[in-house]
Amino acid sequence: MEQTRRVAAAALVALLLASAAWAQTLEPVARGLVQPVAVADAGDGRLYVAEQGGRVRVVEGGRVLPGAFLDVSSGISTGGERGLLGLAFSPDYVSSGRLYVDLTDRQGATVLVRYLRDASADRADPASAQVLLRVAQPYANHNGGGLLFGPDGFLYWGLGDGGSGGDPQANGQDPATLLGTLLRLDVSGDGLRPAAGNPFLERPDARPEVWLYGLRNPWRFSFDRATGDLYIGDVGQNAYEEIDRIPAGSTGGANLGWNVMEGDHCYQPAEGCDRAGLTLPIVTYPHAAAWGNSVTGGYVYRGSALPALQGAYLFADFGSGRVWTARPASDGTWTVELLLETGFNVSTFGEDAAGELYLADYGGGVLYKLVP
Repeated sequence: MEQTRRVAAAALVALLLASAAWAQTLEPVARGLVQPVAVADAGDGRLYVAEQGGRVRVVEGGRVLPGAFLDVSSGISTGGERGLLGLAFSPDYVSSGRLYVDLTDRQGATVLVRYLRDASADRADPASAQVLLRVAQPYANHNGGGLLFGPDGFLYWGLGDGGSGGDPQANGQDPATLLGTLLRLDVSGDGLRPAAGNPFLERPDARPEVWLYGLRNPWRFSFDRATGDLYIGDVGQNAYEEIDRIPAGSTGGANLGWNVMEGDHCYQPAEGCDRAGLTLPIVTYPHAAAWGNSVTGGYVYRGSALPALQGAYLFADFGSGRVWTARPASDGTWTVELLLETGFNVSTFGEDAAGELYLADYGGGVLYKLVP
């Protein structure tokens, strides 16, 4: 049985809420995790899971290995939206041993830290920690935290608007701050510098690290491994959640709208806002029982185990536990179908080397794989 619902919005978005008869299920891969918030593939045949409390755990052979690959719990602030929030491995990790984490330090600032692997101990070397960038946070929420290397080899880092509610400091519309942005960084040397080709390199009124701005709280973003398109799940205020898409080949500089807009609706002002120059979301959905209230961005499926999902973008809602697929329609809108009712808080997705997808249960501490 299929139920169709239109969400009033720009002509960009058409949402179809459906009970999709896909032949797939969730298979538990590993149990015993504590508040998992990020899943990363290092290219060594294992998966690495960041726990919000400060540990990075290794999943191998269907189990969580004892101990921690990295433990930063003694040097961070946790609780609410703080903690260890992001994890990424250099594309050449197997040879270089470089990995990067996003965490909130004892003062509540968001910090990007690089570590090196201690090959002899099969752990990250805690003594190798190098702080690459520290961003002060005016409030405790909206810390973002996503880290991912793009197809261009640069490190992308998502930061929220600084917190509170409604963006009281107007950070979202200000590329002169790092808050409310997606950064594009060159970490190939010993330190960090803005990536070549960034859109604001020559602008004195903007930060050169900024790639995109106008974000509220980007909670998980990804690149389509087949096309290079960038997808971002941006958590809304009180009414709408959104998925943004930046096509491959973009030169950056897009303004994704917050806090002029929440989703594809005016926020400030509530009516008659100026949408000129804004990049509108491809998908929005309302805070409602049939949907949820906090988006978790996912991935475009490019694996082989589930051919019916090939090319579909999967995303979830943390509050409702629902998982949807989104596909472009011929008229430029996007069709969204309900894929799964997980029954748990989906805190993050993960993708392995083969393109197969994983979901993490935040409260239950289980990592699941999407399987036939």
